[in-house]
Amino acid sequence: MNTGELSIYLDNAATTRVDDAVVEAMVTVMREDFGNPSSAHRLGIAAARRLEEARAELARALGAEARDVYFTSGGTEANTIAVRGVAERSRGRHLVVSAIEHPSVLDLARRLGEQGFEVTEVAPDANGVIDVEALERAVRPETAVVTLMMVSNELGTVQPVFEAARRVKQVAPRAHFHVDAVQALGKLPLRVGAGPIDSLAVSAHKIHGPKGAGALWLRRGAAVTPLAVGGGQEQGVRPGTQGMPGIVGLGRAATLAVAALPGAREHLTALRERLLAGVGRVMPTVRPTVDPANAAPHIVSLGFPGVAAEPLLHALEAHGVYVSAGSACAARDKRPSHVLRAVGVPDDVGVLRFSFSRHTTAAEIDQALAALTQALRDL
Repeated sequence: MNTGELSIYLDNAATTRVDDAVVEAMVTVMREDFGNPSSAHRLGIAAARRLEEARAELARALGAEARDVYFTSGGTEANTIAVRGVAERSRGRHLVVSAIEHPSVLDLARRLGEQGFEVTEVAPDANGVIDVEALERAVRPETAVVTLMMVSNELGTVQPVFEAARRVKQVAPRAHFHVDAVQALGKLPLRVGAGPIDSLAVSAHKIHGPKGAGALWLRRGAAVTPLAVGGGQEQGVRPGTQGMPGIVGLGRAATLAVAALPGAREHLTALRERLLAGVGRVMPTVRPTVDPANAAPHIVSLGFPGVAAEPLLHALEAHGVYVSAGSACAARDKRPSHVLRAVGVPDDVGVLRFSFSRHTTAAEIDQALAALTQALRDL
């Protein structure tokens, strides 16, 4: 990296810098309220109090009741508990998923398919949006689980999850409707009661919280088979001693994100428009992979015709700008993205994802555009 350049972080859909207030809350737990929340003594009781305060914070952010929130190690585990935990106890052997789900859902569904379940994958349109009627047609009365991601981590497209849930329930009232809302919390208004969904997953490190902390909201009465057995923590849904620093960090991060949401949405939208206008001047052939009108404001997926994504990513890095090639969730997987394939992006188009946080500035966008201009010249 050229150390003479400023470091501009535009990969916030992969992870975010932990907020100072979140760090402070976590350090207090580690240094003072460090007891095991299952212990009966004073330190345990203090820790249990902090645990329930964090649960209440997250519940308020989701428009939920605290007793319906279960802490996990992250969004992947929350998705797995919901999808596998419901499928394994259901009489139905049919699953419906969108073809652009996060790998923690799509790969899990395919694995369940290898174990005897029948899986229907619903393709998106060219803008990465799942047609509600197509999803409804895929559902059967015996369908066990339907999953739909609220905001695509690669494209930023927003799915009509609550309308989809209403339509699904008309065909299969007993089907469990799960929503991966990892990229939605803190970016879009989110209330679990807005439609007849049954579970919803969130993650801390996408909203300026710590890695290794997430949660599953589970509609009361919805039953899941736990992935593990142990001491019965989290009402048995996710047993094991709770990771208190991460949980407290998630609660605080969710509170801060929701409080900042009104101004943040306007700010993120302005950053997106600034980036798109600037890229159009730098390289007129560059196009968003999907219509930004259908996307959350913090994610911009851009296709560069005839330019390989990874060299361009590293050329930007050399100028101090950090972005992703598609998504950071595949752990340097060199295979073509299933999401980009699903929306018809040609293999000769390199795709970079620029993603912002509420702390990203207009000046950083301008500096990133200057770096992009130079990176394209370098290549």
